[in-house]
Amino acid sequence: MLADLEPEFLGRVGGTDRLRYRAGQPLTIPIGHDGGVPAYAHFARFYDQIMGDRSPLIERVRGYLRRYQPDAGSLLELGCGTGAVLAGLAGGLRVTGVDASPEMLAAAAARHIPGVRLVAADISRFSLGTRFDVVICVFDTLNHLPTFDAWAAMFGQVDAHLAEGGLFVFDVNTVGRLSRLAAAPAYVEDFGPHTLIMDVTAGEDGVYPWDVRIFERVEGAEFRLHHERIGELGVPLARVHEALAPRFELLEATDLGGRPANDESDRAYLVYRHRAPAVPAAAGLSLSRSGDTRAEDPAHR
Repeated sequence: MLADLEPEFLGRVGGTDRLRYRAGQPLTIPIGHDGGVPAYAHFARFYDQIMGDRSPLIERVRGYLRRYQPDAGSLLELGCGTGAVLAGLAGGLRVTGVDASPEMLAAAAARHIPGVRLVAADISRFSLGTRFDVVICVFDTLNHLPTFDAWAAMFGQVDAHLAEGGLFVFDVNTVGRLSRLAAAPAYVEDFGPHTLIMDVTAGEDGVYPWDVRIFERVEGAEFRLHHERIGELGVPLARVHEALAPRFELLEATDLGGRPANDESDRAYLVYRHRAPAVPAAAGLSLSRSGDTRAEDPAHR
């Protein structure tokens, strides 16, 4: 498809010196979807074509459930996009999806997932009035929140909506991967009759802007341009762990190959268990007294 585009047109999207081209291949740099920033208005109808088969990610999540939460009955996905992952996980689970994009949610509704609840909301600010056995946030959706305060706010929502002992599963693009993408040439790839051009650059305050352009083939050599600029925040994994530690226990942190994840991994998959709320000391003492059991006191020895 690139051969059908005028050279000067390519120059306006980054210059041929910034391009590397793969024709007729599945997309190898997936575009995440966002629950907090209303992007993807133009991309929703292309999203499933670009992302391709989601079954490896679905099976990965199912593996976590078998390993750590085999009796789970309900699941919430934050940044559910077009609902492909929800559809793959719906068997045996009551599923709910939250996303800020009406276009993405319309695509999810069109899947007619049995019993699904779809909610239009920012993933860092929402209230569903119920708790879930599992909360997931995948395809680097978390990276799209532009500040770590927003990440912390989303973690707070997970804390509020996850059952005691429940499972929190998410993935992130690491700082190392975002740096490598920013240093690499722009990426060009065909999907169906259309062409994707994606250029990641290094921005300020740890945010990496993704300049994403889809050239929709209309007829012959005529294309329609759809353009989004999407930021991804890179955060060291240690900072993520530190923020979650008070309310969540880390069960697993691995890369694509199952090795321990670090800040140079291409992607980190993280699995946490929701801790039970701490019982205040006064409440524990009151409980002992109500049971007529006196706590040992040196004065009564």
